[in-house]
Amino acid sequence: MQNRGVIFMRRPEGPVTPDIFDIRDLPTPEAGPGDVVVRNIYLSCDPYMRGRFKADSKKSFQTGRVIPSRAVAQVVASNNPAFRPGDYVWGFMGWELYSLVPGGQGLRVVDPALGPLSHAITVRGMPGLTAQVGIMDIGKPSPGETCFVSAASGAVGQVAGQIARLQGCRVVGSAGSAQKIAHVTGALGFDAAFNYKTAPSIAAALEEHCPDGIDIYFDNVGGETLEAVIDRINPRARIAVCGQISGYDSASAEWAEPRNLEKIALAGAVKTRFSVYDHMDQYDAFVPRMAKWLQHGDVVYFEDIWEGIGNTPEAFIDMMKGGNLGKRLVRVAEDQG
Repeated sequence: MQNRGVIFMRRPEGPVTPDIFDIRDLPTPEAGPGDVVVRNIYLSCDPYMRGRFKADSKKSFQTGRVIPSRAVAQVVASNNPAFRPGDYVWGFMGWELYSLVPGGQGLRVVDPALGPLSHAITVRGMPGLTAQVGIMDIGKPSPGETCFVSAASGAVGQVAGQIARLQGCRVVGSAGSAQKIAHVTGALGFDAAFNYKTAPSIAAALEEHCPDGIDIYFDNVGGETLEAVIDRINPRARIAVCGQISGYDSASAEWAEPRNLEKIALAGAVKTRFSVYDHMDQYDAFVPRMAKWLQHGDVVYFEDIWEGIGNTPEAFIDMMKGGNLGKRLVRVAEDQG
């Protein structure tokens, strides 16, 4: 049980570079009263983590420590009656091989019968629930409406679009490569999609692919895309702001709001920034619902898995550059589930 992990060394200015991380051998944790020690299997790489590299975030990561992240793990030692050695769990652990979970706080048991273990932190986990909240609770879709999803091939976007399609919407997506566009309109079943990097402009692409305007926008990127969407929203449109990755590498604390915000009020539309953490009361009902959709083929999900704890920093950097097709994970131990 030799532990090894990724240490956050310094705060980046601009894009993340390898020198802000250090890979170190670490002490293997021991369980105290009520504690749980887990062997991590899948580590998550998420765009929101970039915001926590900044010093001014209320939830900033602390330098000199292992980088926190969601993980799927197996219990190896437990002094907590709620968790037994051998149980599969997910929770907020860290980019390391073994983690101590004081008091078992935040751990949830994973049922391997529902599908792949990795799905516990992807489509059956918080990314999937995020998609459901944004589309169903904020988007409030009706058959025949147009739903546009940015970063449509990513961890959340791919699910958001498919849920909207299941509600009878016409679904359009954007992504950053020809491969991703083919994936979005092929495997994911979107009605249309465009490459924002090669389109004449995002506004022109939306005019072409959303000729009847936009009723629901699931926003993963912010910036120019959000401005262009606002120019094409229909009366009483709903904008669910999940993420704004286009501004995450900015050295400033906040990125600029769209310059045309007044059009939202003029259209009687609603723009709602949300966090899945405020909707975890839906989690227990969500998991079996999503498992059923997956089993029936109503939703498909793609994961982009790298191997090895030492490759975790580069896996994150590559994801931030748009190199992932689907949800980026790093497998650091054998998956026996």
